[in-house]
Order: sequence, then C-alpha cells, then structure tokens
Amino acid sequence: MTPVMVVPVFIILIPFAVSGLALINTGLCRSRSAAHMMLAGLCVFATAALAYVACGFAWQGLADRPAYAFAIGGKPWNWIAAGPFFLRGLAIEDSQAWMAAWLGMFSAGFAAVIPLGAGAERWRLSASCISSALLAGIVFPLFAHWAWGGGWLAGLGVNYALGRGFVDCGGAGVIHATGGLAALAMAWILGPRRGKYGHEGMPAAIPGHSAVLVLLGCALALVGWLGVNIAGSLLLAGAEIIHVPLIAINTSIAAAAGALAVIGVTRARFGKPDASLAANGWVAGLVACSAGCAFMTPIAAILTGAVAGFVTPFAVELLELRFGIDDPGGSISVHAIGGLWSVMAAGLFGHFAAPDQWVAQLIGVATLLGFMFPLLYALNWLLDRVMRQRAAPEAERQGMDLHELGAGAYPDFMTHFDDMMQR
Repeated sequence: MTPVMVVPVFIILIPFAVSGLALINTGLCRSRSAAHMMLAGLCVFATAALAYVACGFAWQGLADRPAYAFAIGGKPWNWIAAGPFFLRGLAIEDSQAWMAAWLGMFSAGFAAVIPLGAGAERWRLSASCISSALLAGIVFPLFAHWAWGGGWLAGLGVNYALGRGFVDCGGAGVIHATGGLAALAMAWILGPRRGKYGHEGMPAAIPGHSAVLVLLGCALALVGWLGVNIAGSLLLAGAEIIHVPLIAINTSIAAAAGALAVIGVTRARFGKPDASLAANGWVAGLVACSAGCAFMTPIAAILTGAVAGFVTPFAVELLELRFGIDDPGGSISVHAIGGLWSVMAAGLFGHFAAPDQWVAQLIGVATLLGFMFPLLYALNWLLDRVMRQRAAPEAERQGMDLHELGAGAYPDFMTHFDDMMQR
C-alpha cells in the first residue's frame, strides 16, 4: 500500500479541525455575537475554498510541475507555479495532483478561519469573506508553493545543502503562521473592541460566553489535526505509512503537554487554572508539533508542545497589555507565535541527516515575518480603504448577531449586556 492510497482517509478529517476552531472562537466571544461568529467561519471557509480552486492551486502547484523560476548564483529559485486556473488540465488519473488540490483547499480554508478569532465581535461578515479570498487566492498559495510545491524554500536542501530544505509536515508555517500573521494584521487594522481599554489604557476583562463550546472545540480540533498532520506528512513531506502512528502520538501528546503547561502556569500565577487559556494551550501544542510531527521523537513532541503552552498565557498578556492588541480568540499567540516556534522546533529537535536543517527553518521564519506579514497587512489595509472592515459602533453595542443577521444565537435567553458598551 502506497502513502497516496491512504491520504484521502485523513484529508476527510481536516474539517473537524476547522469546526473545532470555529467553536473555540465562538465560545470565546460574547453570546450576542455567537451566531455571527459561527456563520463567519462557514462563509470564510467556503469563500477560501472557492478562491483556492479558482487560482490558488494554480500558483501553489506541486514539485516537478511547471513553474516560474530564475537563477541566482547559478542556482534555480522557483517562485511560483504555472498551473491552469480552476484545476483545468489536471488528468483524471493524476490522483496525487487531485489530492494535493483537495488538501490545499481544506488547508486554505483552515488558514482563513484563524483570523476570525482576532477580529471577533467587530469584523463585518462581507469584509471577512473578501479578506479570506485574498488570503486563499494569493498569500496562502504563494508560501505553500515555496514550502510544499517545490519552491525555493523546499529547494534549500538541494541547492545549498541545508538539510532537507524547509520542512513543514502539517502546515505550521503554511497554515498556522500565515493565518496567525493575518490575524495580527487584522487586529491592528480593526483596533480593539469598544470598552476593551479604559481612559488610562488598561484592558478590561471581557470573558467569553461558553467554556463548554471552547472545550468541545478542542476535542474536535485534535481529530482534524491528526488528519492534516498525517495527510501533509505523507503527501508533501516524504513520510511513509510506517510513520503514521508516530505522527498521531506526537500530535496528541503535544496537545496534552500544551494544555497542562498552561494549567500549571495559570494555577501558579492566579491560584486556579483558567479554562479558556488551557484551551489555547491545547491548540498551541497542536500547532507546535505540526511542522516536524513525522521527524520528532515523542519526548521532543512533549517538549515542543509544553514550550508552546508555557509561552501562550504570557504572549496573550504581552500583546494585550504592552501592545494594545485585542485578540479575543488568542489567534496571534496560538497560531502566529506557535506556528513560528513549530517551524524552528522542527529544525532543532527533528531527526534529519544533515546538521543544518535549523538554518533552512530559520530562513522560513524570516520569510514569514519579513515578507508574508507585510504582504498580508498591505492587502488588508488596501481592502479597508476600499470598504471599511470594522462594523459600525451600533453593531458592537447591539451585538453582531442582531445587527448583521437580524437574530441572536440564543433567542430564548436574554443575552448579557455590558455597561461598558454604552461608552
């Protein structure tokens, strides 16, 4: 049995991760915007999937397929694929290409849902859909080509003897760091929620409305993460079927280590564990093991997940207190910071034949921060100039459910109304 034959089984699981993330984002926002958040997750995923099929896969491509490249120092630098739009020209029997397109479509949708957590309760539905189209149609496939499609990052091993080249088995950089950096761009462009910061600049606590939804989302996320990590490793990272149990174990224990690390930190600092931060730690552990899940020992996966979990509450606090960034879903701390750490952890702890793997991973991190983030910010800034992305003040006072959808998520119950929102 070849790896390609079992990949569809795991690709089918990926929507569970998207559903889990949508539930986490919904539970961490207030009840008056819960239906809006869930619908936004569905619409953003659908828009991203269509944009990816329209042009994303044409620009992502596969290794050894037509692409645009130029030479630097006698070495080929492969920048973007040259495939047909709308998947035209793919032979019916080319199962590898179709599965790569299927995996890429789900992965692009996954990445597009991540910024919703940072823009919760103030990001217009139509604007979030257009932003997701830009992410899935332009930014995601560009970096995916460099990392997964035989681009210049993947070629660092062949061209410059830097290990296997850039390695990202489950999309820590392609999906999570890209989506997390998009979340950072949106948090800056949208600004904080009304009432989040007082006159003295101190943030107010705005708790989510349902820890049950958040923790249920964690369980679903694990199932979906197993799918994306295993499918990506087999189809795009050169892993074999014998690696599947290792990938599954590493993914699971990294999540466990991340959650327990947060529980330990919050209990030590505040006297009691924090459920929402523990959920963020769980997801941060999943993100942290994604890049090197097929090439790590279980001990390394535990360490990687624990570091991500330990850092998460401090990152949330730092972003909120020092930088004035309002991120209700913790998307930046979990996906951007966790994804960047995952990329580096793969080079530091992964088992590779060449000792310079970490250099290739560091170049990937520099590319994400130095090129992808400015591109994401610029595209969304331009979009904001064309159509305002932030909802009107009345929408924030009333709740996004009633303002944009005309009905609340919980019509039989009175939703909580904050006095601070009168400001």
